[in-house]
Amino acid sequence: MGSLTVAAAQFAPVDDPVANLETVRAAAEDAARRGADLLVTPEYTSYFTADIDDRFVAAAQPLDGPFVTGLRDVARTTGVALVVGVAEAASVPGRFRNTLVAVLPDGSIAASYRKVHLYDAFGSRESDRIEPGDPEQLSVFELRGLRVGLETCYDLRFPEVTRRLAAPEHGAADLVLVPAEWVRGPGKEHHWRTLLTARAIENTVWVAGVGQTPPIGIGGTVVLDPSGVAVAAGGSVPTTVVATVDTAVTEAVRRTNPSLAARRYDVVRRD
Repeated sequence: MGSLTVAAAQFAPVDDPVANLETVRAAAEDAARRGADLLVTPEYTSYFTADIDDRFVAAAQPLDGPFVTGLRDVARTTGVALVVGVAEAASVPGRFRNTLVAVLPDGSIAASYRKVHLYDAFGSRESDRIEPGDPEQLSVFELRGLRVGLETCYDLRFPEVTRRLAAPEHGAADLVLVPAEWVRGPGKEHHWRTLLTARAIENTVWVAGVGQTPPIGIGGTVVLDPSGVAVAAGGSVPTTVVATVDTAVTEAVRRTNPSLAARRYDVVRRD
């Protein structure tokens, strides 16, 4: 049994990594004042424009570059762990990686996750510029005795991603984080909240989704308990929500609804 206080900061990143790093720093300082152990920020926190184009490629940095080095300094200074979306330099010319980086309070990098399911939907084409992540990734790290799993935005529409993170024979995550840039559009707010809630209920796991705010994103940051109840939520304006993830709640839910243990199927990679 254990607990972890999570702060989820929703905002609209800009096309200036230095400015975005200062936004993360301010959010981390606020999270520390509010007693949070972990701060989560949206997909593409390091750099964002409305179009996924060559500007992203030019702005992408390696994980030992100035932006992530700055994140490590923020974590050490505030004592708050961070999970932040970054544009990472790729090995393929003309492309970048859509990556999440988890930094512990001592400044060490605990995990990274490169987005597997690229957003080639609703008129967008991430695959034109982004190098996809390895489907065999299972990005889970430990913080205060809890296991925290990572996935990104469009991954949410593929339930097997969260299932692998939560299943005891795979990731055994107590909490799944979903940083996103969930693009506005008809029904999109409904899709976002419904899918996050489904992932929590079907896996009896805590889920925190954090999104970019308008003009491109919807906001809609929410922390859900393992029965799908929202324990903290934000609207469409920049804000930080704080909630405590408690594994005693998880155990109680799983005693009542042992669906994760009752599964008859596993998740296997599709070639």
